[in-house]
Amino acid sequence: MRKNSATLIKYCIMYCMFVVIALQLNAQNIDNPGDYMTAISNAQMTMNKTYLSYMSAVAHNGSAKKVEKMRDQTLQSITDCKFKISELPYYKGDNSLRKSSMDYVDVCYKVFNDDYAHLVNMEDLAEESFDEMQMYILLQEKIDEKIKEASDVVEKAQSDFAAKYNIQLIQTENEVSTNMEITSKVNHYHNQVYLLFFKCNWQDDQITQAVNAKKITGLEESRNALDQYAKEGLLALDTLSNYLGDHSLAQTCKQVLQYYQKYAENDLPKVEDFFLKEENYNKLKKDMDSKPQNNLTKDDVDTYNKAVKEYNALINSYNQLNANIKTQGHK
Repeated sequence: MRKNSATLIKYCIMYCMFVVIALQLNAQNIDNPGDYMTAISNAQMTMNKTYLSYMSAVAHNGSAKKVEKMRDQTLQSITDCKFKISELPYYKGDNSLRKSSMDYVDVCYKVFNDDYAHLVNMEDLAEESFDEMQMYILLQEKIDEKIKEASDVVEKAQSDFAAKYNIQLIQTENEVSTNMEITSKVNHYHNQVYLLFFKCNWQDDQITQAVNAKKITGLEESRNALDQYAKEGLLALDTLSNYLGDHSLAQTCKQVLQYYQKYAENDLPKVEDFFLKEENYNKLKKDMDSKPQNNLTKDDVDTYNKAVKEYNALINSYNQLNANIKTQGHK
């Protein structure tokens, strides 16, 4: 029994010595200001790559909801990063770099836990109106701004720390800041063009509802709005004609808006005309059906037969109009 106790004590002493040596080695590394900066940068590196991948996936899919699992992974990466940094001591009593880094990580967690959750909840609502879509896109851009601002702050803290302790930094671009700047510019351009399309597309949905319900007043209001939005959009595209020489997005949007303008000015008036004439025909038919056969005059019969002939021809023309509209690519 005593022999076992002695062996246990011996192992405990050896373990304690190992821990002390490990701590001393770690302290020696941390004692160097360059190593201290590297330890914090390494802790942030995985987190930065993870959330940049997530943001790229959201932009590529056009939906945060479709990549929710990646957001969970991002939050875990942020939590791991915070734990690693929190384990580091102050550097010789100086907590400036450590605190700036922790603040940066906290901002990241709030953005991806709160702001992106709000973005996911807004997705379905954003499709319901132009104003809601504007709010949705504005939130996306605010998120980009928050991340870039936080990254810029921690980058300055790193520069200040290096200057204070005479560390010669290799002049390289801040990966996060550079990526966020590029992403923000690309997204802002895309969003500006997309809103021009969405405004017309949403109005077109209102037209479809009015056509299905055969509401002539609502159809005329929506037609005028679509015509106006298409013209405004085409004018706006003059200043959004390309992004860094790439005309593809603006050109595609221009073609769609030109189609919407033609649809509003040429096709929809014919649809309205058909509904008006159909309404008049139905009134005439109702009047004819309400009269006893023996009370109908020759003029009544001739007028009705003429109306039936015109209405049948009108139906053929309307069906051909719808076929042409579908051929042109209308939904």
